[in-house]
Amino acid sequence: MPPPPESAAGPEGAREGARARLGALYQAHADFVVRISRQLGAPAAQLEDVVHDVFLVVHRRIDEYDASRGSPRAWLYGIARNVVLHRLRGQARAERRLRLLPDPEPRPGPDERLARNHAASLVQRFLDELDEDRRMVFALIEIEGMSAPEVAEALGVKLNTVYSRLRLARQQFKATVDRLQRGRGGPHGGA
Repeated sequence: MPPPPESAAGPEGAREGARARLGALYQAHADFVVRISRQLGAPAAQLEDVVHDVFLVVHRRIDEYDASRGSPRAWLYGIARNVVLHRLRGQARAERRLRLLPDPEPRPGPDERLARNHAASLVQRFLDELDEDRRMVFALIEIEGMSAPEVAEALGVKLNTVYSRLRLARQQFKATVDRLQRGRGGPHGGA
């Protein structure tokens, strides 16, 4: 299909001619593009998108097409092949990236969430009962994971003071846990 000569209408006439050629190519060969894209390995769910992409390329390159160098089907085949291969490579890259992601952590069930919330509530009540000095040392070391020297530096106290406050807070925490376990009938909460 040779390009029509540019009319006296100038660029507007050329654009109309390109649109007409594009429409004619689509009408004559869209089914061919669908079939060949399927043969090239395009997933069935993506065939409509592939055909759209092929004819977007055709639209951009319609003025480059020279019928004397080959049939429209050969030209469309080359474009369809490149579009499908590009999509398949992109899909393979996306799948490789997904495989590199770690599996998501299993979500806790309702019983586990309830138990965690209950434990957090008990720890918070314990912390509220501590005096501020012990609470800060206990929270920074046992909850935040800081080292005793880091806590001593952060609070501006001697290291031995940190160890003393931590020991007393741990004793108090153990006593609280023991009291709760006795109140529930043993270490496993049974009656």
